Amino acid sequence: MENISIIILFLFVMFTLLGSGVWVGMALMGVAWVGMELFTTRPVGDVMLTTIWSSASSWTLTALPLFIWMGEILYRTRLSEDMFRGLAPWMARLPGGLVHTNIVGCTIFAAVSGSSAATLTTVGKMSIPELRKRDYPEKMIIGTLAGAATLGLMIPPSLTLIVYGVTINESISKLFFAGIMPGILLASMFMAYVAITSQVSSNWNPKPEPEMSFVEKVKNTRFLLPVILLILVVIGSMYLGYATATEAAAFGVIGSLILAASQGSLNWTSFSRSLMGATYTSSMIALILAGAAFLSLSMGFTGLPRGLADLIATLQLSKFELLMVLLVFYVILGMFLDGISSVVLTMAVVEPMVRQAGIDLIWFGIFIVVVVEMAQITPPIGFNLFVLQGMTNYQMGFIARAAFPMFLIMVLMVFVLIAFPEIATWLPENIRSRPGG
Repeated sequence: MENISIIILFLFVMFTLLGSGVWVGMALMGVAWVGMELFTTRPVGDVMLTTIWSSASSWTLTALPLFIWMGEILYRTRLSEDMFRGLAPWMARLPGGLVHTNIVGCTIFAAVSGSSAATLTTVGKMSIPELRKRDYPEKMIIGTLAGAATLGLMIPPSLTLIVYGVTINESISKLFFAGIMPGILLASMFMAYVAITSQVSSNWNPKPEPEMSFVEKVKNTRFLLPVILLILVVIGSMYLGYATATEAAAFGVIGSLILAASQGSLNWTSFSRSLMGATYTSSMIALILAGAAFLSLSMGFTGLPRGLADLIATLQLSKFELLMVLLVFYVILGMFLDGISSVVLTMAVVEPMVRQAGIDLIWFGIFIVVVVEMAQITPPIGFNLFVLQGMTNYQMGFIARAAFPMFLIMVLMVFVLIAFPEIATWLPENIRSRPGG
């Protein structure tokens, strides 16, 4: 009963602060402050300053602003146009045609962006006008874009995985490699859905693409080479053990600046906007992480995380039952909070439960990301749905219905991960890594 009373108190303070418009990071600090005042005699101000400084001075966290800056630089170049020119000739002959450019384009851009919103905006600007011109079904254009853009949360460099790794003190490099195979598998499942729908749907009558010879297709592929080379440098340097995640992020920033300069789209305006965009996003995430670190410490004094973990143990839930409970919990939470906030807000309580159940924390990171991806396209606060609404001017209901099949595919992906955990664990167990990754 004591644990339930503490939970109710914390939730009341949390929702009061969030409902009054306080930033998420400040709301977390407010809840932590109340917990410290009620459950410990230590000076709250000193503890808060020490905790915030410790969370902000983490060397591992340095990868976060660098990867964000890399994505911002590429977002402001002609990369999206070049990607469509390179992809379209190869996608046109597949069942489902150029709708596959949404999925493959998001997969490629996710591998250099790390942000779901940046992936959605960039690929959407590229593909929506082109697919509309060719009379592809509007629901399929919107739905595949909403679903595939969430791959930015899983395929490295993933900002959510960086935050998860920092929160539980786990290797960022290993988490990145854990996300590669599930990310590719999920993209393949999206593509299979498009291919099947194109064969059975009665309103699938796009304009045919002009024939292109193999040589012409290969020539167009040169537009994809710069970004593929950048992906290989970033991920390859980590895989071969030459660089930690932070060092790979620095390589990525340098590579994206070179790429933008070679395209002729790097000028003072694009450079300064990319820098300021990265600063805004990084500051927001850093504030949330600082609040989460203070809240974790405060919760430790209340004994709540250990108490809940013990409660779960007494219920004797199997691993599968625990994962199903967490699946529903995170989907509901994700309806109201963005992915990074969901992760940092809950990890102080969830981590002890997961450890006690004997669940691999690297694998669990991928599980969390897939569930958080679902929340990105779940009303009422699905972030990707809002971005698409701004881009297309459709009603939220139409966009949510268009994205619903992608939500179901992600649910299927969760069960595939549970049935075959090696999909996420094989690669990180077999990579060379440097200390500090």
